[in-house]
Amino acid sequence: MTDASGVTFQLLPAIDMIGGRVVRLEQGDFSRATAFSDDPAATAASFVDEGAAWLHVVDLDGARAGRPAQTDSIQAVVAVVAGRARVEVAGGFRTQHAIDEAFASGADRIVLGTAAIREPALATAAIARHGPASVVVAVDVRDRGVRVEGWQSGAGVAPDDLIRRLSDEGIETFEVTAIDRDGLLGGPDLALIGRLVALDRGSIIASGGIRSAADLRAVAALGCSGAIVGRALYDGSLTLAEALAAIP
Repeated sequence: MTDASGVTFQLLPAIDMIGGRVVRLEQGDFSRATAFSDDPAATAASFVDEGAAWLHVVDLDGARAGRPAQTDSIQAVVAVVAGRARVEVAGGFRTQHAIDEAFASGADRIVLGTAAIREPALATAAIARHGPASVVVAVDVRDRGVRVEGWQSGAGVAPDDLIRRLSDEGIETFEVTAIDRDGLLGGPDLALIGRLVALDRGSIIASGGIRSAADLRAVAALGCSGAIVGRALYDGSLTLAEALAAIP
């Protein structure tokens, strides 16, 4: 898959926010958060200065509350990288109004999780209004099942079945996170990712545990269309230059 900038594999540095700070969680646990910056916009600008073409911005407060909670911070990120990089936003998008407001603020793509799973009609409506390339569904996996509500609850569906069902509804891109790997720098869940890519029911962007250029090459070799990288970029395990050099 080639995006508008001509990049085949989308590398997305993650900017996860709680209370206006950039944080990283371990395994989705809000009690195990490490803060890295008090200025999400400056973090975004730094990633783009280093060559990032996409950013993955997550309103963790919104994901937990069920409605966007950090619109000012998201708008600041979008504004500071406007014209230089594209931004996808996630966290709390459970109404058409919230989705429309995110696009009106300048977001290029929105990530639906709980809403797409519990109300697929919302996802199809978002596609109809904004186009299939502008909507991604998060498939967040723990113990073989999909999690919702900011990863706090089980959805009662297997990731394979969810992807089949939503691809039939018109979803073309899925972001798959192995929650047990997330924030621990233990490497991606290649078995899970490979199985879901093999369904051939849409593009898969890998997330969770990516720690090195070798990990990026591994998920690309499986057929993923992109990868989200978080903690490795913040603690120095992987530089953005190394990550960009590794991708196709």
